[in-house]
Amino acid sequence: MRRLWGRLSSVNVQKAVWGLEELGLAYERVEAGGAFGIVREPAYLALNPNGLVPVLEEDGYVLWESNAILRYLAEAHGGGRLRPEETRARGLVDQWLDWQATAFTPAMRDAFWQTVRTPAERRDEAVIARSVAASEAAAAVLDAHLAGRAFAVGDAFSLADIALGCATHRWLHLAVPHEPRPHLQAWYARIASRPAAAKVLVTPIT
Repeated sequence: MRRLWGRLSSVNVQKAVWGLEELGLAYERVEAGGAFGIVREPAYLALNPNGLVPVLEEDGYVLWESNAILRYLAEAHGGGRLRPEETRARGLVDQWLDWQATAFTPAMRDAFWQTVRTPAERRDEAVIARSVAASEAAAAVLDAHLAGRAFAVGDAFSLADIALGCATHRWLHLAVPHEPRPHLQAWYARIASRPAAAKVLVTPIT
């Protein structure tokens, strides 16, 4: 049995769902986190002591952290899909997975919280501006990297496209000014058209 805990509005749950869908794996998704609660209950904390989503359960095996889940799914069930077997290409995929988690997504965190989850009268425009500036710097890095590339790494869709795609989806749909990023936007449109992406990139940013 394979179960994924987490609400689909979570950018991290989106990554895990996209990976599962790309690999055609059967799974049950249980709503958790946000308005659904559950994550502070003892039974859930026994799965993930951080009280966060997503969590993957598979035949008694429990794994949390979205990029770790992506790597595991590709290793265990990918058969060479999503994560390259060649060492240097795999290193590049891991590089972009880490960059998404440590640079791009953290840069937009304050802009997201301020514009999506904070009432207008309580928003701090200076905080938003700093976050937008940091996010634009990250978006510029990714845009330059994607010039002349169909995918984030090599000639095939990979885990890097999933992680970066979910982060880019959030960034492009925040109600803040955006600099034009033609390479980033063309790549995003291309990967967002995949059937598995349609399972996750239709959820409103909340």
